[in-house]
Amino acid sequence: DLLAMNKMNVFHWHLTDDQGWRIEIKKYPKLTEIGSKREKTLVDYYYVNYPQVFDGKEHGGYYTQEQIKDVVAYAASKYINVVPEIEMPGHALAALAAYPQLVCPVVNCYIGVVPGLGGSNSGVIYCAGKDTVFTFLQDVLDEVMAIFPSRYIHLGGDEAQKGYWKKCPLCQERMKKEHLANEEDLQGYFMKRMSDYVRSKGREVIGWDELTNSSFLPEGVIIQGWRGFGAAALKAAEKGHQFIMTPAR
Repeated sequence: DLLAMNKMNVFHWHLTDDQGWRIEIKKYPKLTEIGSKREKTLVDYYYVNYPQVFDGKEHGGYYTQEQIKDVVAYAASKYINVVPEIEMPGHALAALAAYPQLVCPVVNCYIGVVPGLGGSNSGVIYCAGKDTVFTFLQDVLDEVMAIFPSRYIHLGGDEAQKGYWKKCPLCQERMKKEHLANEEDLQGYFMKRMSDYVRSKGREVIGWDELTNSSFLPEGVIIQGWRGFGAAALKAAEKGHQFIMTPAR
């Protein structure tokens, strides 16, 4: 209602992150059975308490597919398009807590839903060397695209730490096989593969501006520039890509 009152017509719905998985995926029930619950909640805002203070109480919640359909339909009645975001390859701890077989085999730390900013555990991301990861994400996106008629699907791509990829034999083998120069190009490969899948379904892809760190961008991807003053969006424009300016500053 507030968006419509202000004549805004897009609702970018960020449904997954390290801190929780918020959308029912019927093929993978553990995403909501496990991934929607955090063991504790940060008291006050991120930057207020150092060290951070938590309440010690488990908290969880998610939207069923029927609830999401209601939101999408109500938004449409207000001429608002809902663009879903499913994060990859980083910001994925809630999914990886549910399905830890999707991480790199070298990961040796606790994998769980992370409250607050996440700390060092937020460096655990999807393994780019496992084909099962791509199958999983394609299955998830199939269900997402079935309930969101949006022309645009947001695939995330921001803040993916590459520490485990550098140590992972599967990721390194993938880089060798695909002739990739570094781990940033491995993310480019990862995002291209997923972007190609979404585009094969007749949709367009949006991704965060870290995608410009790679030496190549997925075909047709729209870059959402958030870091600093949005310079990465302009970098994408120079390569012929559409962009959205959402500068953090």
